[in-house]
Amino acid sequence: MPRLAANLAFLFNDRPFLERFGAAAAAGFAAVELQAHYDTPPSAVRAQLDRHRLTVLGINTSGGREGELGLAAVPGREADFASLFRQALDYAVAIGAVSVHCLAGTVPPERRPAAEKVFADNLARAADLAAAQNIKLLIEPINPRDRPDYFLTRAEHAADLIGRIGRPNIKIQFDFYHAQIVGGDLIRRFERHLPFIGHVQIAAVPSRAEPDEGEVNYPAVLAALDKLGYAGWVGCEYRPRGRTEDGLSWAKPFGVSPRA
Repeated sequence: MPRLAANLAFLFNDRPFLERFGAAAAAGFAAVELQAHYDTPPSAVRAQLDRHRLTVLGINTSGGREGELGLAAVPGREADFASLFRQALDYAVAIGAVSVHCLAGTVPPERRPAAEKVFADNLARAADLAAAQNIKLLIEPINPRDRPDYFLTRAEHAADLIGRIGRPNIKIQFDFYHAQIVGGDLIRRFERHLPFIGHVQIAAVPSRAEPDEGEVNYPAVLAALDKLGYAGWVGCEYRPRGRTEDGLSWAKPFGVSPRA
């Protein structure tokens, strides 16, 4: 049965950040994933994780300035990415996370050839640093409808990059929401890229609400993950239609139910 994790940037966001850990645990989640909450001391996050007996999965590198959505593939910003990655790696180690999602950033079409090399070189250096801490890097294809000019949009591109870089701790964050918008054919594409996949996320398409509506048959998708032997967590990165707890009935068959 797939193991579901709460993305605390999306779920329970009617509460202050540090209160979301307890809310996730009370709702029945055993793991959480974060984004870029660097204004909160890692010791405070670690205390919440310990208090509520939660596993923490990963965090994002900071997005940089307004509209940048990361810097890993942006030519001329290599030193800035190195700084943001070091911040993320140190934070991940401090809270006990197992992965860092390296946001690629927005790159206009005319700069994409240069960005290809920048992204590969930045990831190779970051992967070596992360490996020393037993942490994996994640790269996530994000659809261009939501994020115009985002550098990485397809799982095929991500798999090709990982193969060329040759670092075993670089993996794909396969978000079925983005993958449906860019290419569809979800189960076959997931199976094809499974050796490169390190984490999974879900949300309804096109609403990005609870994964119980829209184009994607998530019960079938999650059953396929089991059949294919995917043993990782599934991050719930969706925008609740209302109060998070009121929309979790879809997750009960997958083991998420309120704790006593």
